[in-house]
Amino acid sequence: MAEGRNTYTIRDDGGLSTVKIAEDVVAIIAGMAATEAKGVSSLAGNITNDSIPKKGAKSLAKGVHIDVDEENKVKVNLALTIEYGYSIPEVARDVQERVKNGIESMTGMEVTEVNISVGDVEMKEED
Repeated sequence: MAEGRNTYTIRDDGGLSTVKIAEDVVAIIAGMAATEAKGVSSLAGNITNDSIPKKGAKSLAKGVHIDVDEENKVKVNLALTIEYGYSIPEVARDVQERVKNGIESMTGMEVTEVNISVGDVEMKEED
């Protein structure tokens, strides 16, 4: 792993194997899960799943802030743009569930909070 990156041990059997994960990876998982929710236009900075091929997966970490405590419990803060016409509370609940489930299933880390900030509403373009 690259020097200077925050990493967390998610498995250490005390012997030959240790598994570490970079904080950026946890943020990317959260960002991907969030942008898959219906009604989410993008993360802060207009990052969407569609932009991954152009900008790379690391761009999905923008708009996502991760805090991991000494027990590997994760708090996630996300800044979102919601599509006009969707219920913000419903979209936020869906995002919270997707982010929690995504991080926990992929890393084994416990997610204790997923906080959502809605910074903008995107209007659909008329054809």
